[in-house]
This record gives sequence, C-alpha cells and structure tokens, in this order.
Amino acid sequence: MTIDEIINFVEDLDGVLATRPGPDDGSPEISWGDTFFYYAPDGVMPKASQPFATIVTKNYPGDERSRLDRPDTFRVNIAAGKESFINWTGHAPREPAIDDDPSVTDAVIAHPVYGSVGWLAVVNPGQRTHAAVRELLGNAHHLARSRYERRAGSTTS
Repeated sequence: MTIDEIINFVEDLDGVLATRPGPDDGSPEISWGDTFFYYAPDGVMPKASQPFATIVTKNYPGDERSRLDRPDTFRVNIAAGKESFINWTGHAPREPAIDDDPSVTDAVIAHPVYGSVGWLAVVNPGQRTHAAVRELLGNAHHLARSRYERRAGSTTS
C-alpha cells in the first residue's frame, strides 16, 4: 500500500477530516509531511480529540526504533481499541509486550510508543497486511465515530 492509497481509503470513510501539516499552517515542523485522520463530520478540527490514525514519514524524538529514516519508509498508526489490539498482539495494551522489532515491514505490531494505549502500527504495509490495515482503519474509524456520537449526545442532554 502506498501513502496515497491509505489516504484515499480513509478519506472515503464518512465524516473523516484528514490533515496534512505544512509550513504555512502554524503546525510544528516535525509534523510536516505526515497525515492525521480525525472523525469530524462538520469538517472542523476537533479541539479535544486525538486522531484515530496517522501516517508518519520520519522518526519522532523518542520514537526512532522504527527506522523511518530509511528511504521510502513510512508507518501507519491505528488507534485499534482493546479488542483488536489483543487479537493482533495476544496481550492487553497495558500488559508487558514481547519486544517486537518496530522496524520490521509489512507486519502488524504494537505501536512502539503508544501500544500501551491500544495503538497498532505497520511500517510499509504491503501484501501481507493490506487487508488487515484496511480492516483496522475501518474499525478505528468506527470507534472514533462512536466516541464522537457519545460526546455529542452528552452535550445535548
């Protein structure tokens, strides 16, 4: 899967706002070139919400083990939720993990930094993980939409 294929897939889901920080939008330089996906049916960046998925194209401070500094390397990160996380890793998010190699490509692994909160990651998704990445992104979108609807319901009561 390419970055564009992932972006197109996620943008086709209902209510998705994809942001791509750049030099002219006031975002931190480290985020330039990456993509962040939010459930925002009104098209407005949510103030108190994290993205449900991201695509990162470089190492972030404290997150260098994925070796995203290799040519043509990126990582898709997915807020998978507890159930999907357990299905893929065999353990709950807060339980100690087997020390996966976060630089391995085309494999679903616990996110090297945010695995403890239920995030999964895939470096350079390919033939082995293509279907899984789509399914996980769809599930993450569903979870984000459900959170949004619960919050919206609690503010209208």
